Amino acid sequence: MTGAVQLPLNLERLPPDVREQLRRIYEVPTTGTEAYLEVDRVYLGDARDLLKRIRPNSVALSVWSPPYFVGKSYEKDLSFEEWQDLLATVIRLHFPIIKPGGFLAINIADILTFKDPTMPRVQAEVISARKINLTREQILAVKEKYPHFNRYDLARYFGVSEQTIDRRLHGNNVRGGKYATQTRVKLVGGLIEQWGSEAGFYLYDRRIWVKDPAWKNSRWVSMSYRSVDEFEYIYIFWKPGITRVDRRKLSKQEWKEWGSRAVWYIPSVRANDDHEAKFPLDLPRRLIRLLTEPGDIVLDCFLGSGTTAVAALLEDRHFIGIEIVPKYVELAKRNIAHALAEKARGAYHAASS
Repeated sequence: MTGAVQLPLNLERLPPDVREQLRRIYEVPTTGTEAYLEVDRVYLGDARDLLKRIRPNSVALSVWSPPYFVGKSYEKDLSFEEWQDLLATVIRLHFPIIKPGGFLAINIADILTFKDPTMPRVQAEVISARKINLTREQILAVKEKYPHFNRYDLARYFGVSEQTIDRRLHGNNVRGGKYATQTRVKLVGGLIEQWGSEAGFYLYDRRIWVKDPAWKNSRWVSMSYRSVDEFEYIYIFWKPGITRVDRRKLSKQEWKEWGSRAVWYIPSVRANDDHEAKFPLDLPRRLIRLLTEPGDIVLDCFLGSGTTAVAALLEDRHFIGIEIVPKYVELAKRNIAHALAEKARGAYHAASS
C-alpha cells in the first residue's frame, strides 16, 4: 500500500519524467497497520523513532531548533559525529511526512567555539587585559645593562613571575598549557543544506533572526577581535508540490515589516529559568502564519518547553510535539494548557507582531 494524499493536480496529465518523479515523492510505501501519532499531543521519545509513526504527507510545516553542539546539558554527551548523525537522520525522516508543497524550517546557529585539535595552540597576546604593564623592550633594556641576568633574575628585578618574563621575551603564549584545544568558528549552513538536499528537499529560503546580544556566552569578545553572539539562522526547505501562496494572510504592514524581510528582529526570551534554550514565541508564530493555513498540522520534534505547539494553537493550527527529556514534556504540557486557557478567555490576540 501507499500513503495516499489528495493532490491538486492530475499526475497522469503531466509529462512522463515529471509524473514519475512526483509519484516517487508522493506515494510513500506503508503496511497499512501503523498506529499513527495523533495530533494536538506531546510525545515522550526520540525523534528518530517517533517521526516514523507520523502519517505520510500530512505535516504542512515542521519547525524546530535542534541541539547546537555548544555544550548544553541535554547535548553534552554528544560527539560532533553523533551530533551530525542526529541532525542528518532527523532531516531525512521528515521527507516522507511533509506534505507536497510543505516546508521544513530549522532554527540553528553556527558553532562559535568549535574545538579543533589541529589548530595551533598559540593564543593572542591581549595587551588591554594585561595586569602587569611590562614590555619586551623594557626587559631587553635591563638585559643589556645586566647581561648576566637570567629569567629568574629578571623576574626578581621587575617583581613578576619568570613565566611573564618568558612570555614577553619569546611570545610563547600557549593556550591552556600542553593539553587544551583551540576553538574556532564552524559554519553549519552548508551541513544543513547538504542533509536537506540528500533527503530530497530543496532550500527554499533563509532568514536571519537578530536576537539580544548574548554577552554571557561570548566571553571571547574580551580576549579577541571576535564579535558578540547576536544572531541565528532559519533555513526553510521545500518539498516538491504545489504551494498555496496567499498574500492576504498578512496585512500590508506585516509584509513590509517582516513577511518579505530576510532579517527578523525578535527579542530573546528574557528568562531561561525552566529551559536553557528557549526561542521566543514570535519566531515559530511568524513561520506558522507565513507558511501554513488554519487547520494545518505543525510539527516540532525537539519541542523543549512547547513554544511551537503554543504558537500553532494560537494560530488555529494542529500540532504534534516530540521531546526526549521527561521534565520538558511535562513543562510543554503545562505551557500548552496555560495557552489554551488564556486563549479561551481572549488574552491572546490573533495577529503576531
